[in-house]
Amino acid sequence: MLLRRGFIYLCVVMLMACMVSSASVCNVFATDISAKAYLVMESSCGQITAAKNEKERLPMASTTKVMTAYLALQQENLYEEFEVDPAAIQVEGTSMGLMVGDTVTLYDLACGMLLASGNDAANAAAVKIAGSIDGFAMMMNDTAVQLGMQDSHFCNPSGLPDDNHYSTAYDMAVLTAAALQNPLFAEICSAQKHTVQISGQRRTLSNHNKLLKIYDGCIGVKTGFTKKAGRCLVSAAKKEDITLICVTLSAPDDWNDHRKLLDAGFEQVEQIELKPQQREFEVNVVGGHSDTVQAYVLGTQKICLTEQQCQDISQKWQMQAFYFAPVYAGEMLGQVRYFYKGREIASQPVLAAESCGYREAAS
Repeated sequence: MLLRRGFIYLCVVMLMACMVSSASVCNVFATDISAKAYLVMESSCGQITAAKNEKERLPMASTTKVMTAYLALQQENLYEEFEVDPAAIQVEGTSMGLMVGDTVTLYDLACGMLLASGNDAANAAAVKIAGSIDGFAMMMNDTAVQLGMQDSHFCNPSGLPDDNHYSTAYDMAVLTAAALQNPLFAEICSAQKHTVQISGQRRTLSNHNKLLKIYDGCIGVKTGFTKKAGRCLVSAAKKEDITLICVTLSAPDDWNDHRKLLDAGFEQVEQIELKPQQREFEVNVVGGHSDTVQAYVLGTQKICLTEQQCQDISQKWQMQAFYFAPVYAGEMLGQVRYFYKGREIASQPVLAAESCGYREAAS
């Protein structure tokens, strides 16, 4: 495919999702993990290292609040105080302690959801943002579609039981990867304690996620439990430049499940630099004052794969046999594309290193 000349490449690197099929995942822990469904995924490129029943639709309890907090923290009026809806906070289950007449901010409510797992916080935020619980559920489902969560449906912002409220381990990992891109979300869910203000009074909340204390490198994310859903847990952990997301649904021994799955994931995955077959070279020019110009592959590109999977990476160059003058320094001449077992996982642009004008006519 010929590339349009004159297009100046503005982005440094474009990373394409590497969502490896669960059929290729080796589930060596299938008999040692209590969860009905689980998945471990590298956050930046979507590489899956372990999975079981990851596409099975199951209730996810209060891990629902990952979506609710994700939406709340995107609002423009994040730090604006408002009075909570009195009906919204009258909800069963875990609470951050909101009372009728209390004033809060959406930021404080996000803290109440992610640390104290407050159903009252989730409902109050939902009504503030969308005007009603049902309206907010529609926002949740629209966002799920945008994120590619094909097997999820939300009925409420808190995760209370409903036959039509469900997700999958895979979808919850996709959601969490998106949520962690928000610095505020990442900061809140990684905190063991956080101080909020309710009606001007400071209150310290403790995080229900004890994995923050017992697993080195844990940076979140959210616990959940109902009798119907069982114990649900979404965690994230970072070691060096690799961040893993782990999701377990209906897991009686979730804390140990996550320690085993994360340990195994970090043993398998490494971040490698994709190396083009050549980084600097000449390309042919027709009608220019020079027959060639120097070109180069821009930047570096890294991907997270297992050692075995690295052997299956191939690359394809998209370049023209020659280019017509004029050619300008910085002009995009083509690209090198990287593939894993036929699936494109990354690309790098090839740029002109120098300019080449028209050849002067003979006098």
